Amino acid sequence: MFSAPFAATSPDNLYGRVLINPDSGQAITFAEATEVMANADVVVVGEFHGHPASHLLQADIQRELYRRNPKQILSMEQFELDHQDDLNAYLAGQTGEAEMIEDTGAWDNYRGSYRPLVEFARQHGLPVIAANAPGATVRCVGREGAGYLDTLPPKQRARLPDQPFQDTPAYREKFVAAIAGSHGSDTTEMSGRMLRIYQAQLLRDTTMALQIARAHRENPGHQILHTTGTFHSEGRLGTIAALQAMAPELTITVVSPVFWPADGDTFSSEQQRDAGDILYAILPLPPEYRDEDRERKAMAERFKRPASPDC
Repeated sequence: MFSAPFAATSPDNLYGRVLINPDSGQAITFAEATEVMANADVVVVGEFHGHPASHLLQADIQRELYRRNPKQILSMEQFELDHQDDLNAYLAGQTGEAEMIEDTGAWDNYRGSYRPLVEFARQHGLPVIAANAPGATVRCVGREGAGYLDTLPPKQRARLPDQPFQDTPAYREKFVAAIAGSHGSDTTEMSGRMLRIYQAQLLRDTTMALQIARAHRENPGHQILHTTGTFHSEGRLGTIAALQAMAPELTITVVSPVFWPADGDTFSSEQQRDAGDILYAILPLPPEYRDEDRERKAMAERFKRPASPDC
């Protein structure tokens, strides 16, 4: 798969990355990495949201894979499927960028992180798939549980997966650990509230998987590049496991970010070997807070329940 490995050295800035063969833990070239990606039906590039190295790599991969196969589709977690028409209107030149951002509810970091991807697709006439589940539906599942989907109008329900809450024990364990860690808890059990939050997460995963599977089925011979937060794809869990269950014939390459160790000049993939088929090591971002009280207040504000229609 790869030529003779060479020792990985630390990135020298926050845009830098070192591509890693997870089996050997050694660095590989961008050309070698994209040669592997070029053979896949679907390439999923996980990101640390807002990290400049993640978003630069996504743009570089998009451009290189297009060079190899112009039949390309961009699929994005960052847009929700009920805004597909709004996104299409922008790609067709019917609306301006500010209008598209408002109409689609694009993420706050759209211009700095995702604009290059969408503009490349627009300039080359490529489809962009709004892959994520509608936010209002996800929030209501998180509050009411799986049964909320049974209350949706048939047209809305038909856009979502038939089996929206498929999971695996490994993903469930990972999710519980992440939630418990973020709340400073040692619990490994899933409470009723945590189960509902997990079901909301699964709805995102299975909806993205369905959108990718549909795009591939409707566009034979096209390669799909999917951008997503790494939690949804690392370890071939989440969206990847759901996609493989829906379309087992697809070949999928997962590219996952890992942080370069802050206290060393060498990289070891031993504990992260299974995170992806290709890893990219990047420098950590500076800490947002050093005052724990200010951090807790900021987190509470960030995750304050958003205004939404009654469920």
